[in-house]
Amino acid sequence: MKNPVINLEQLIEQEFPVTKSLIHLNHAAVAPWPTRTSEAVIRFARENNTISSKHFMDWLASENHVRELARDLVGANHSDDIALVKNTSEGLSMVAHGFPWRTGDNVVISDEEFPSNRVVWETLAEKGVEVRRVSLPCPGDVVQALIDATDSSTRILSISSVQFASGLKTDLQRLGEVCNQRNISFCVDAIQGLGVFPHDVQAMHIDFLVADGHKWLLSPEGLGIFYCAPEWRDRLQLHEYGWRMLEDPFDMMKEDWQPVSSAQRFECGTQNSMGIVAMEQSLSLLLELGIDTIWRRVQERTEYLFELIESQKNLQLISCNAKDRYAGITVFKHHNQADQKLYEKLSKNNILCAIRGGGIRFSPHFYIPLESLNEAIDIASS
Repeated sequence: MKNPVINLEQLIEQEFPVTKSLIHLNHAAVAPWPTRTSEAVIRFARENNTISSKHFMDWLASENHVRELARDLVGANHSDDIALVKNTSEGLSMVAHGFPWRTGDNVVISDEEFPSNRVVWETLAEKGVEVRRVSLPCPGDVVQALIDATDSSTRILSISSVQFASGLKTDLQRLGEVCNQRNISFCVDAIQGLGVFPHDVQAMHIDFLVADGHKWLLSPEGLGIFYCAPEWRDRLQLHEYGWRMLEDPFDMMKEDWQPVSSAQRFECGTQNSMGIVAMEQSLSLLLELGIDTIWRRVQERTEYLFELIESQKNLQLISCNAKDRYAGITVFKHHNQADQKLYEKLSKNNILCAIRGGGIRFSPHFYIPLESLNEAIDIASS
């Protein structure tokens, strides 16, 4: 049976009533939920209110379904490669403090990383692990700059697929290929890229990928996706233990326990069931639309913003607009207004944005109307 043809504009109107209330240009911070996601949470809450956990087995089925959706989203071989974590920081911490380090090892990151992908590595100093921070040139060869910082003692290269403050997009394919050739483990903080453009952990030779759900994945806070390559699952030392990470979690009197062989070994306790039923709906929507379609529309909106900003004499584009170096984040500034004053003006006009990267950060998702970008830039440039 063929999939039904999607009327994109009709679906957007149905799923994103937020467009009628304000201009949401802050998906790099906290995104709105689609209608189907909100309704799933309401049903879940009503069920808890009326029949409690009567359908607990359905909750477990939703867990498994979310792992399957996440598998498809990141291009993993199996849902066994996916763990559901509280947030990006937790997943990165599992890698940083589970990895088999030796004194004298080093990890390479950029100097633009969000604290989640910096602090966890800096805590390894007590183990004798050096953190090398690399400036990312634009224009210039970002991949080469990162690779030039590696040597025979580099064990992990960890990078954001898109930098949160500048919007700079990383060539994960090329970087992963070089890491693979040099036997360097490749770790990706995908929170600003997953749900925007295709991530393929196999083609990109990614060993570890983590992404919280509350940004471009249009899901609630407090739930994220952690991909761990199969060859690394039992090589990462566990630091959290509990009943759900066991081989037979519902055999609660079993004495000779073992961690489960799948990535669920990183899920030590009871899951965020309400967050899971929400993420199930949001990921289903993204995959229904297709990441390629979403990526084309996000690119269109970013490039449209570039053109609008560069057409305004009062505005200056800060983000790199070189080909293949941007995703959904655009940063700019006003020549005559301080960032805080401009931010306050935009906020008063119901335009959600942020102060980042030396200016104002706009981050529109695929469903934001182009007319809204016109309105936002008109207000920003006045």
